[in-house]
Amino acid sequence: MTRTKLQPQAIQQALNELNAGAGAPWSLSDGKLHKVFTLRDFVQAFGFMTSAALVAESMNHHPEWCNVYNRVTVDLRTHDADGITELDFALARRLDQLAP
Repeated sequence: MTRTKLQPQAIQQALNELNAGAGAPWSLSDGKLHKVFTLRDFVQAFGFMTSAALVAESMNHHPEWCNVYNRVTVDLRTHDADGITELDFALARRLDQLAP
């Protein structure tokens, strides 16, 4: 998995593929992949974040995120590449798999 910054066309293509089967789509916001996960309640949201933290740590790639009650807002960007990379899309796919 590369940490090389993707060009806009590659980002759009990867975003289209990522969202092809998604109920709630990812979007681009301020140069980051962005998604709001809405869960049943705070406990489920916190459980999702706990599972996601273990995955992120195993990938050595950590999200920018925020939790308010049943919502987890996630932004993904590879800071050392100063942009979106394949690693961001890989983590986005894993987060989608973890979300109930």
